[in-house]
Amino acid sequence: MAPDLKRLATAAAIDRVRLDVGSLQARQARAATTLRDAGFRAFSQWDEDGIIQWLLARVPIEREVFVEFGVQDYREANTRFLLEHDNWRGLILDSGASHLGYLRDTELMWRHWIDARSAFITRENINELLEPVAGDIGLLSIDIDGTDYWIWEAISVVQPRLAIVEYNSIFGPDRAVTVPYEAAFDRAAAHFSRLYFGASIAALAALGSRKGYRLVGSNRAGNNAFFVRDDVGGALPALTAAEAWVESRFRESRSESGQLSYVGAHRDRLALIADLPLVDLERAATVRVGDLVG
Repeated sequence: MAPDLKRLATAAAIDRVRLDVGSLQARQARAATTLRDAGFRAFSQWDEDGIIQWLLARVPIEREVFVEFGVQDYREANTRFLLEHDNWRGLILDSGASHLGYLRDTELMWRHWIDARSAFITRENINELLEPVAGDIGLLSIDIDGTDYWIWEAISVVQPRLAIVEYNSIFGPDRAVTVPYEAAFDRAAAHFSRLYFGASIAALAALGSRKGYRLVGSNRAGNNAFFVRDDVGGALPALTAAEAWVESRFRESRSESGQLSYVGAHRDRLALIADLPLVDLERAATVRVGDLVG
C-alpha cells in the first residue's frame, strides 16, 4: 500500500516543530539543578529527553552511539531526540516491523545514521544483535515490558556510559524482585491485566551496581530508571532504590476483555496479579506478587 503522502507531510511538519521546541528546552534542561527538574518530552514517551540532555552535560561521551530496544514504531522513543538533535548514530531493535516501515516513510533513514532491525530479544541472542556496535557506547535504553532485568544482566558486548531501564513501580522500592526468565515472555499473554512484567527498581539498582553502574534517578512518571557508569560518573551521587523510586500513577490495566480498566492504586494493581510468581533475587527464592503487599 502506497504511503499517505499528505498524512506523512503533516506528521513531518509537526515533528519539525517538536524538534525546534525541544532544542530550546534542551538548553534549559542542561542547566537544571536536578535530574528530575530537567525532564521534558520532544519525542520520548514521558520526560526522558530532558533527563538525557541533563546527563550529557555531566557525563563525558567519547563515542556518540546509542542502542534502544523496545521502540515499537519509533515515533516515541528515548533516543530519537539524540538522533535528530545531537546527531548521534544508533541501533534500534523491536520484535515487530513497524519501526522499519516508519524509517522508510520518513527522512530519518537518509538524514541520520541509524540501523534498524526486527528481532525478538532474548538472553541468548542479545549480544549477537549488539555486536555491530560493540564496545564503549554513549547510551543503552531497555524497554521490552518483560524480562528487562535478565536481558540487561546478559549484555556484555557493549559498555554504555548511560543506561535507561524500565522498572515496574507497583513492585515497590524495597524488594529486589523480577518476573522469572522465559525466553518467549509476552506481557499481554502473561496476564490479561498486562501488569505482570519487568523488575523492581531495587532489583535493577543491585544489578547495576554489580555491573559497575550507579543509580542516579528516575523520571516523574515512575517507569524509567537512569544509570551512569561509575568510571565516568564524576560527582553524580548514587541514589538508593528508595530514593529514586517514584509511584507510578498511569492507569494502563486491562480487563479480561482487553479494555482499559483504569485500576489506580498500587495495592489494587498488585491484587490483580497476586498469585503470579516472582524471583526474589536477594533470597534466591520464588515468591508470589501478593507477598509484596504489607
